[in-house]
Amino acid sequence: MASLEELRLVRLEKLEKLKKAGLDPYPAASARTHTIKEVRGDFDALESSNESVIIAGRVMALRGQGALHFFNIFDGTDSFQGLLKRDEMDAEHFDLFSSTIDIGDFIEITGTLFTTKRGEPTVAVRGWKILTKSLLPLPDGWSGFKDTEERLRKRYLDILMNSEVREMVEQKSRFWSAVRSFLVKRDFLEVETPILEVTTGGADAEPFKTHHNALDMDIYLRISCGELWQKRLMVSGIPKTFEIGRIFRNEGMSAEHLQDYTQMEFYWAYADYEDGMELVTELYRHIAKEAFGTQKFTIGEFDVDLGVEWKRYDYRDTIEDKTGVDISTATFEEIEKKLQDLNIDYARDGFNKNRAIDTLWKYCRKQITGPGFLIGLPAELAPLAKRDTTNENITQHFQPIIAGSELGRGYSELNDPLDQRARFEEQQAMRDAGDPEAQMADLEFVEALEHGMPPTCGYGMSERVFAFLSNKPVRDTQIFPLVKPKE
Repeated sequence: MASLEELRLVRLEKLEKLKKAGLDPYPAASARTHTIKEVRGDFDALESSNESVIIAGRVMALRGQGALHFFNIFDGTDSFQGLLKRDEMDAEHFDLFSSTIDIGDFIEITGTLFTTKRGEPTVAVRGWKILTKSLLPLPDGWSGFKDTEERLRKRYLDILMNSEVREMVEQKSRFWSAVRSFLVKRDFLEVETPILEVTTGGADAEPFKTHHNALDMDIYLRISCGELWQKRLMVSGIPKTFEIGRIFRNEGMSAEHLQDYTQMEFYWAYADYEDGMELVTELYRHIAKEAFGTQKFTIGEFDVDLGVEWKRYDYRDTIEDKTGVDISTATFEEIEKKLQDLNIDYARDGFNKNRAIDTLWKYCRKQITGPGFLIGLPAELAPLAKRDTTNENITQHFQPIIAGSELGRGYSELNDPLDQRARFEEQQAMRDAGDPEAQMADLEFVEALEHGMPPTCGYGMSERVFAFLSNKPVRDTQIFPLVKPKE
């Protein structure tokens, strides 16, 4: 079998042959009259009219037999068969096709439509033009492109050769379009907020740090989709906002988590977490229908129906029910012992009672099918959420629980500047004690709150929702996931 470099040298020779024949192997334009999808959609009329069409695409299959060449081209909308006959076109041009065109090349073909004896719609080619000469071959079918890292590194080939991956890319676009249209229809204003921040906020996560040369200061890549900025817009008098954008977290990788990904957050003035749960239920059902065409999903070991009534799962009660631990009275040592008894692994650096409770909850949530909402989160675990009116130790916080995981987070936003300052100080103390995920104290945001923010519901969800509904690792559902370069 020839090496990749040997195959490349052969194609370079063909490139030179095209040039010597007076053909530009990389022209700037095509005279295409129809996409392949359009030709297929109007095939009967075009065939009966004997009208000449010009289509273009990448050669995906090539079957030559002497004076005949069957081939298939693909233009991103569909594929189509072409037929060259030596006695029905310029012989020199036919021979040039035979000696220079490879699978992977882009060509333009001109001809009339007919149906073969096997019933295959086909172009009877009268002329052809090279559009792009490829210098490297495509993978030898899917069997020659199985290495996961190589597929992700050369994602463009993965998409080209695997229709399932192509469909995922298109489906993900429909997913985010459905999110956007759902919110716009309900009068939410799409906004853009800073990605580079002096102080990160809106999540418990470790940020990426970089240096701003012009201002000569260290800054961070945002860890939320503009939470504290969108709340400033609530202060400004804009009642409904949302943003879909990229966020960055300098944390570990897993089947569910990446370091940079797309997130949506909305903020809704004069609404609370009850309003939020109702809207999010409608949103998830809407995007399931628009992107997947169903409300029923198999996700790992779980069978989930988003169309049923969504349950409520109280944080404290659920943990006690599944572990026997009452987090309202248990000590840090007792919770940590329970984690050890359950053989739950956790990072020791910066570990504290809050992290211990959260780790215990994550063990419990893996046993919940859903759909439903986690409620009753302790105030110390939700530093930006408003306290519950009947129990100040918990917050008006909600998270969709689907297939054993949290797929979003929202709450009645804290708009008491004094309470917010106190909770920021608690978070900063945790950060100073060694917890890299504790939130930074953003006193400029506290100042904005002192000008007055209306009652507000905020909510955020990431592309993990799409990955879960697709029943795939989130890395596999990114178009170009981060991959270490070859050494």
